[in-house]
Amino acid sequence: MEPCACPANGSGPQLMERVRAVARSELREDDAARAQALHAFRQWVAANRDVADVRTDNSFLLRFLRVKKFSLPMAQQVLLKYLNFKKTFSYLVPKLDPLDSRVDELIRRGFMFVLPRRDKNGRRVIFYAAGKLDPKKHTIQDVGRVFMMTYEALMEDEDNQVLGVTHIGDISNFSPSLITFLTPTEFATIVKWGEQSVPMRHKEVHLLNVPAPVRYVYDFARTRLSDKIKNRITMHESLGNLQNTVGLDILPKEYGGQIPMDEMIDLWKKELVAKRDTLLALENMKILSDQGIIRRKNTQNGKHQSIIGIEALNGSFRKLEVD
Repeated sequence: MEPCACPANGSGPQLMERVRAVARSELREDDAARAQALHAFRQWVAANRDVADVRTDNSFLLRFLRVKKFSLPMAQQVLLKYLNFKKTFSYLVPKLDPLDSRVDELIRRGFMFVLPRRDKNGRRVIFYAAGKLDPKKHTIQDVGRVFMMTYEALMEDEDNQVLGVTHIGDISNFSPSLITFLTPTEFATIVKWGEQSVPMRHKEVHLLNVPAPVRYVYDFARTRLSDKIKNRITMHESLGNLQNTVGLDILPKEYGGQIPMDEMIDLWKKELVAKRDTLLALENMKILSDQGIIRRKNTQNGKHQSIIGIEALNGSFRKLEVD
C-alpha cells in the first residue's frame, strides 16, 4: 500500500505502519487472505453474466473486500449493489468529470472538498460548507456528481480504504430552499442506498451549526441509517468544540487552521484532475441484471424486497449463484 501522494501530515513510514496495523486488527487482512480473496473475486467477476466491463485491478476489488472485512460473498453483494446504485441513480451521478464547469464551480466555491492534511487517525477528511451551495445556480445533479466524484477519488487510495474517512460539515448559512432539492423521504432513501452500496468506511461525521430545518431532515434520515453510522455522528454547537475534537491543524485557516481554504481547494482540484481518466472510465462498468442481489423478505406483506428497502419484487428469495 502506498501512502497518500498529497501533502498530508502523517504520510510516509508512520502512516504505512498505521495502515498495516488497522488492516490486521479491524479487517482481518494479511498477505494470504488478500491474495486468496482477490483470486476468487476475479474468477467470480469473470464468470458473472449479470455484470460487464467490471474492473478487476487490486485497488478496485479491495475496496469491496475491505469494507466487508474480507467476507467474499458480502463483498460480491456490495459490488452488485454499487453497480445497481449507479444505474438506478444515473440521473443524479452522470459523467464524473472534474473539469466540467458546473462541477468545478461548485468545488471552487468550497461546497465540498478534501482537506490536504490527514486527521489524528491518519484519515482523509471531507469538508462541506452547505452555505456555499446556491440553489439558483446548481442542481441536484451537480451536487450528486461532486459527492460521487469525491468518494470515488478517495477510494482509489488504498490507505483510505483501510483507514476510512472523516466528514466535517459546516451547515451554517444553509438556504431553506435547498430542502426543495429532495424531499426528506428522497434524501433518506438515497442516504440508505449509499450507505449499503458505496464501499467506504465512514468513521466520523462532525456537523457544525446545524439549523432547525436541517435537524428535521436529519432526524428523519437518521431513522434509516444503521446504528453504526448513527453512533459516529457528532453535532457541535460551537467552532471551539469542533476544533478541540478534530484538531486545529487540519482545518482551513478560516476555521482556525493554518492553510487558507482556497489553497486547500486548489490542492484537491489537482488530485481530482490527476484521476480524471480513472473517474471517467467508471462509466464503462455495467450491471445487466440485478437478479444476483440477495433480497430480504418483508414479513408484513409477504413480498420480497430489495435489501436496501426501496422496491417490492416478485419472485423467490434469490441467492448469489454463478455458473
